[in-house]
Amino acid sequence: MHLSSTLCFVLLHFYVASSVVLLRHHHNNNNPNHNRSPILQGNQTSCALFIGTWVYDETYPLYQSSSCPTVDAQFNCQMYGRPDTEYLKYRWKPSNCELPRFNGVEFLLKMKGKTVMFVGDSLGRDQWESLICMISGDVPKAQTQMSRSYPMSTFKFLDYGVSISYYKAPYLVDIDTVQGKRVLKLDDIRGNANAWIGVDVLCFNTGHWWTHKGPMQGWDSVEAGGTMYEDMDPLVAMEKGLRTWARWIDANIDRSRTRLFFQGISPTHYDPNEWKAGASTGSCYGETSPVTTTPMTVTYQRADSDQSNVIQTVIREMDNLPFLLDITLLSTMRKDAHPSIYSGDLNSQQKINPNKPDCSHWCLPGLPDTWNQLFYTALFY
Repeated sequence: MHLSSTLCFVLLHFYVASSVVLLRHHHNNNNPNHNRSPILQGNQTSCALFIGTWVYDETYPLYQSSSCPTVDAQFNCQMYGRPDTEYLKYRWKPSNCELPRFNGVEFLLKMKGKTVMFVGDSLGRDQWESLICMISGDVPKAQTQMSRSYPMSTFKFLDYGVSISYYKAPYLVDIDTVQGKRVLKLDDIRGNANAWIGVDVLCFNTGHWWTHKGPMQGWDSVEAGGTMYEDMDPLVAMEKGLRTWARWIDANIDRSRTRLFFQGISPTHYDPNEWKAGASTGSCYGETSPVTTTPMTVTYQRADSDQSNVIQTVIREMDNLPFLLDITLLSTMRKDAHPSIYSGDLNSQQKINPNKPDCSHWCLPGLPDTWNQLFYTALFY
């Protein structure tokens, strides 16, 4: 198959997947029993939100990290010495429409008195901090309050009664300590989910932690169906956990009260062969611009797609369907947007010898701002 044909197939596959979600939302929003804003103005399926290109825009970024005290050191690339700024200047342009520009005042007015919560792993925290910064940039004199704790941290815009929280639950389902061992309970979610009841907007994510091994693995054993396992295929475990989450959502979330979102898989960029054929060494370190050629988008059919397929399969079978923020492909193009060695979480030796840069998380300002622009679009337009 020619490269261009392969690319067309990949783009069509994910456009169709996203369109299915949009279509079903359109159907549900026409139900008078559901008090929902339309997903998009006009023909709600005419805009392929997640298929497009990155365009250089001098009006970006939308804020400066120096003016946003909530940015963690891990994501604060400018503070920790990143010398280039071009990566801050790219705007996502869907192929057949324009995204509305983010407006923090509008967000707060439309969400007045309401709660927003991001639930998942550190990619959800990346997006949570981004949204706070984006809003704060438009209301710099607003009265605010911040509380950080485990598993939930909350930022409040007091003048508007808006609370934006992050709840850490990398697997969504529960992890309990049993006889000194961490047990990942694929059938149980009550310990985490009690915190999600009554929230007005919920945005979930999971993915990376399911594949962690060795010291990075977050559990010692897995329990499913009353049986304990020392190991389990990560995709099988992920699907079981997501189905537990989906059953809880269908049984406990009131659609007339709560808007539901699910963030797609956030890609990593540790293998330069994905965008530079024949590369023998390297990673995201030193990358300063997005991918604009086709090989990178074709390689979207890699490990990320297996997890994406699990998410899409589970979501399609839910009664209480979340809006899928299918950010994987557009994020795959952004090999330039990671902290690399410019992270406050790295020690001085790691920064001098960058063999293990952070090519998983994202700089702020940066790519998660686009995730939130898409979130904003789906929420209000």
